[in-house]
Amino acid sequence: MILKIILASTSRYRADLLKRLQITFEVAKPAIDESPHKDESPADTALRLAIAKALVVANAPNQTVGTLIIGSDQVADLNGKQLGKPGTRENAIVQLQAMRRQKVIFHTAVALVHVGLRRMHSRIVPTEVTFRDYSDREIENYLDREDALDCAGSAKSEGLGAALITRMTSDDPTALIGLPLLALIDMLAAENVRVLA
Repeated sequence: MILKIILASTSRYRADLLKRLQITFEVAKPAIDESPHKDESPADTALRLAIAKALVVANAPNQTVGTLIIGSDQVADLNGKQLGKPGTRENAIVQLQAMRRQKVIFHTAVALVHVGLRRMHSRIVPTEVTFRDYSDREIENYLDREDALDCAGSAKSEGLGAALITRMTSDDPTALIGLPLLALIDMLAAENVRVLA
């Protein structure tokens, strides 16, 4: 029996996405180092961090059997180079300049851990994004109007960042925002949590 669900993330984007499923959940902050490992691919980094976030919360001393922990992470891949959250406006400008006229793959990973039973599900959902030929002035205007410093690649597609994008291809429209709900729904069902039950 599932007693509770915990989102191992303080991301407001992920919490907002999970609320769409209309399930009750708590939020916990996973204390992990999110630095990529040497020679690690962007997809591998995203998957490793999603799993690590779920496991660090699952292994907390107060967790009980019957708790499901959701971990997620996203890394942008520009020709093999990892782009994470910019953190500063200067970094955001550099990222957005590098992505201009380019195809970038956003690897969004999700992991679900069943505490006690030590069962884990995980999946990576890629989204290919083609960026427009925007000007440096448009980058400045975008950053003046959109708070995107906590978004991988500085492009907040669910907001004004859509103006930077000419095309998106993915099996899950929620993956680019930060939590692949279609994959998560399958994982929850595998643990007998049916969203529409």
